[in-house]
Amino acid sequence: MALHLLTIAILLMSRLWFIHSVTTPSEVEVLRALKQGIDPNSIPEYSFLSSWDFSLDPCESPGAHFLGVLCFISDDNSSLSRITTLDLDEAGYDGFLTEEIGNLTELTSLNLSKNKFRGPIPDSINKLTKLTTLSISDNFFTGSIPVGMRRLKRLQQLDVSYNKLTGSIPTWIANFRTMISLRMSNNGFSGRIPSLAGLWQLNVLDLSSNQLFGSLPQLPTSLRTLSLSHNVLSGSVHLLWRLRDLKTLDLSDNRFTGSIRGVISLPAVTAVNLSVNWFTEIEVAKFTGRSTMLEVLDVRENRLQGHLPVNLVTIQNLTAINLSNNQFSGPIPRDFGLRLGAPWRRVYLDHNFLVGTVPPEFGSPKIKVKGSLASNCLKCPRNFTMCGEVPHLRQQPKQGKE
Repeated sequence: MALHLLTIAILLMSRLWFIHSVTTPSEVEVLRALKQGIDPNSIPEYSFLSSWDFSLDPCESPGAHFLGVLCFISDDNSSLSRITTLDLDEAGYDGFLTEEIGNLTELTSLNLSKNKFRGPIPDSINKLTKLTTLSISDNFFTGSIPVGMRRLKRLQQLDVSYNKLTGSIPTWIANFRTMISLRMSNNGFSGRIPSLAGLWQLNVLDLSSNQLFGSLPQLPTSLRTLSLSHNVLSGSVHLLWRLRDLKTLDLSDNRFTGSIRGVISLPAVTAVNLSVNWFTEIEVAKFTGRSTMLEVLDVRENRLQGHLPVNLVTIQNLTAINLSNNQFSGPIPRDFGLRLGAPWRRVYLDHNFLVGTVPPEFGSPKIKVKGSLASNCLKCPRNFTMCGEVPHLRQQPKQGKE
């Protein structure tokens, strides 16, 4: 009996020894170098980095110590643990990202967003071939995307937005077949957007606020969110009719031309912003008896001509329209008045060449609606406040988030 109990005790002790693990020494040095590369004055007491105590083992100290670090035990029975996740908090850390980051070769998720990292993205990042998530947004990284990043073919989410990156959008990015979300907005990227049709799982593409030019590239039909606003893109948008799953579209502040038609008819789209472009025509199909999800339409500041598109009243879910600062002429359709308040809550028709009598609903105190009819040639009673310039109402309808 005593021998049996002794055997059990030995087995338990052996099991505990195998469960006990330590972080691979080279990876501990990466964490040390990472912290040393940051100005200590930018490490608040409450932050993740302040919890990093190198008298302890990172992978043995979950919870209060080494916050933002997750590990797993290696499969080679060496009892060594490997770091798989490095997720720093948004504490405003100021410094440079160490080249040693490339030694965390088991890393699957790296998040350094909303800090003050400066300098180029380290070339050694190309060693992190198991990464599925890389987010370095809202920092001060400079230079171009390292060519070695083409090796990170397991990436599902890449976010480098809100930095000071330059150069072109790499053509090899189209080889990331598992990419779901690609965010590169608010940088200094220039040149043409390469074909991205190969990213057949991509749901989110945000390249807004850069210096990109040329026509729309081939895009994956899986897209649900597309934002290319604040660039110098041009040409037609007719190919977007293929994006049947698209929910939000923002192409504002570019130089797109031609007709607006197919994108309004996309079955899943809820918000379309084509404002501040060079479009000259808008065609709205009749949606009576047809399903559509469109809630927000913003086409202000284009070169749209002709009569106001009366078929807008057949879009059942539409709540906000902005047709201001165009060249529309003719009267305001009577049916526009019937849609005010329910469901239309924001209506901007100002700065056009509209004429005639304003539908009485635009002046009804019982109807709650924001908007403007100013700077037209309308016969507008004095009590119709929408006919006057109301600066705080001159705002574009807000786009919904996915």
